[in-house]
Amino acid sequence: MFLHFGVNTFTDSEWGTGQENPAIFNPVGLDANQWVDTASQLGVNLVILTAKHHDGFCLWPSKYTDHSVIGSPWKSGKGDVVQELVNAAKRRGVDVGLYLSPWDRHDGRYGQTKEYNEYYLAQLQELLNKYGSVKEIWFDGVKGSNAPNMSYYFSDWFSMVKELQSTINIFSNAGPDVRWVGDEKGFAGSTSWSTINRTSLSIENGIIVDYLNTGDPKGTDWIPAECDVSVRAGWFWHKSQSPKNLTDLLNIYYNSVGRHCVLLLNVPPNTTGLISETDVVRLKEFRGAIDLIFSTNLAEKCSVKASSQRGGENGGFGPENVLDNDHLWTYWAPSDENEDDHWIELRAKSNGGLRFNVIRIQEAIGLGQRIIRHEIYVDGARVAKGTTVGYKKLHRLAKGEVHGNGVRVRIMGSRGGIPLISSIGLHFDPFWHPNGH
Repeated sequence: MFLHFGVNTFTDSEWGTGQENPAIFNPVGLDANQWVDTASQLGVNLVILTAKHHDGFCLWPSKYTDHSVIGSPWKSGKGDVVQELVNAAKRRGVDVGLYLSPWDRHDGRYGQTKEYNEYYLAQLQELLNKYGSVKEIWFDGVKGSNAPNMSYYFSDWFSMVKELQSTINIFSNAGPDVRWVGDEKGFAGSTSWSTINRTSLSIENGIIVDYLNTGDPKGTDWIPAECDVSVRAGWFWHKSQSPKNLTDLLNIYYNSVGRHCVLLLNVPPNTTGLISETDVVRLKEFRGAIDLIFSTNLAEKCSVKASSQRGGENGGFGPENVLDNDHLWTYWAPSDENEDDHWIELRAKSNGGLRFNVIRIQEAIGLGQRIIRHEIYVDGARVAKGTTVGYKKLHRLAKGEVHGNGVRVRIMGSRGGIPLISSIGLHFDPFWHPNGH
């Protein structure tokens, strides 16, 4: 979960000017425990805070600038938002990430390449040394059209980050660990590969949005995409805005998590320093809907067979593995024959058949992403088709619910050898009403 918070929260802005008086930052009721509780109830295991946004205001008492919480009346200038979040997250077993904006509209060194890069490195070092383990560090190349022209020393920044915290994930338009999905609406491409070529990517200039969105089946670098989107229209809290409705949030979920991506949902704290009650209520509704849809898997009541299985009947790679609770390391593996047409079929054991409108397919992603093309049939009629699967592919059926007895998943192309399917699910989404039905 992303937490956009800072002076913009108090000025009703998205991009601050850098001229804001730190005294406007005064979240008298700030409670990071409430932030993390909200994240935990949503099922989130990582919270990322805007430690510094483009306005240059720092949410921790940095020794390299006085444009920070030091100049705020909050806690008489002795507050530290980063520390409060770290403490709250640690108590609940939630990981912490940080965003440190490269573009700084306040600091006078911005525009002087060497001096500003040294300043930025110093602040990076401060954050990564002072606050314990950081799971993800967020970088971007955003800057306004009138910003001074200067270069960022991304390679030096990345090297220092890895030197200080070797297990950290670095996010940027070009990875190296996590990449931007190419939009801010939370949608991955209908084709979604974790592989991509870093040599074709740029953090600042010449961003190839479509390439980021789909990845590259011939890519040599494993850099999964992260879908960032806000629960509201803006990234920062605005009194005039309300959270997205449940339909929109579920649409985001199907097009991010359901397309083999990580969803980073922004939930901005308000001027009091709390996540607004309207947002908390909507997020509980969202979590409840996800649980309702996916807590029941109709496939568990089915028999299963496949076109073939590696190692024969007792080889350990039978189709029954797609119905167990291990969605990572047990899987169905077909034999090497007929490499462009493998299938696995579920069939209802009861006379009443099956009623569903969502089909879930998961690959054994620990062994790579392989499936290139697939189709799904119910009682011989095709109901869905797609390209990549990855960790999770969710087909929300375009024509709504179907009734049938047999569901066949055909794998019509894979790379790196045979496809490996770890799980298949048949679910009913009561909130899905295509064409107004």
